[in-house]
Amino acid sequence: MNSKKITSTKNNLQVLFEDNHLLIVNKRAGDIVQGDKTGDKPLSEVAKEYIAEKYNKPGAVYLGVVHRLDRPTSGVIVFARTSKALSRLNKLFAERETEKTYWALVKNEPPKTSDTLIHYLKRNPKQNKSYSHINEVPDSKKGILHYNVKKKLDNYFLLEISLETGRHHQIRSQLSAIGCPIKGDLKYGFDRSNKDASIHLHARELIFIHPVQKEKLTIVAPLPNDPLWKACT
Repeated sequence: MNSKKITSTKNNLQVLFEDNHLLIVNKRAGDIVQGDKTGDKPLSEVAKEYIAEKYNKPGAVYLGVVHRLDRPTSGVIVFARTSKALSRLNKLFAERETEKTYWALVKNEPPKTSDTLIHYLKRNPKQNKSYSHINEVPDSKKGILHYNVKKKLDNYFLLEISLETGRHHQIRSQLSAIGCPIKGDLKYGFDRSNKDASIHLHARELIFIHPVQKEKLTIVAPLPNDPLWKACT
């Protein structure tokens, strides 16, 4: 079961798939998925407005947040349109019964063309940052990812990454730990920020079993409209 035709709405919501149970969108870098202390309008509210308008729904629209992406990151985000779908999706994501593929652009060539990275990540809430350690440290959580160099650009390397665990800032922290911070990611050691405050990390593909239809869904998020990303295709 593949994603339906990609559509864009007047509020810049790029819909990758929708049915009675799910709404899957391509998050832009800079969007927040859920409300936070900034008070900025979250993607979840934009999505609710889209549903209310499209389906003429009076009153409050139900929309469950299944997972999140860091604010400067772009790519696939899944919302649940029913409580039944939400509970089943929460279980799917919690039990890692999803296949997540990310693309990242780094300036430094990785030590190997493909590798599995294993670190122990310790979160610092005050800094909103996670530190990767080779050996286990108190209050750390094991993080595992697999990467391969998908393409070499003039000045950057495109990495394709699959996650085995889902830790706070895991990809950003682990790539930084091997000397390959993501383009634009000042927090994790890149030398300058991107003008739009994004980082070149994109949740490219998500594969999972539909929580109600029980068919396999493969969702691919188009890359941001950016010269470097365009060079990756």
